[in-house]
Amino acid sequence: MEASVRKLFERYERCFKQSLGSDIDMDEVASLYASDFIAASPAGVMTGKNDDQLKQVMAQGYAHYRAIGTKEMRIRNVRLSPIDEHHCVAHVAWRATYVRKDQSDVAIEFDVHYFVQELDGEPKVFGWVSGDEQALLRKHGII
Repeated sequence: MEASVRKLFERYERCFKQSLGSDIDMDEVASLYASDFIAASPAGVMTGKNDDQLKQVMAQGYAHYRAIGTKEMRIRNVRLSPIDEHHCVAHVAWRATYVRKDQSDVAIEFDVHYFVQELDGEPKVFGWVSGDEQALLRKHGII
């Protein structure tokens, strides 16, 4: 499972990189996620389905990242906590780099904890827990 989950996050990072160049394959992005998912952050808990609405929301999210000057989103580390033979938590350490007007670029490091299910050798994200992204962006003068 470890090798396949690491490959999943290599694809995840690659999709994010492509989205910052506005070369988005939303079918590829959607293929990273299970049919249903749950997300939690200080803003609350939400559930969703992997459908056209998810693709639309993700495309809007990527447009927002481009608009606020996101230059790069790179994985620094992936650490897995197995749950059972089909599930794990992938603790992903990210580094985001932002371009700021009349200032030097700024890099922000943060972690997201993804719930992953692997069935028939194919891992999919079915949930995640993240910190307060908006507060972090405000703290660093991005928004």
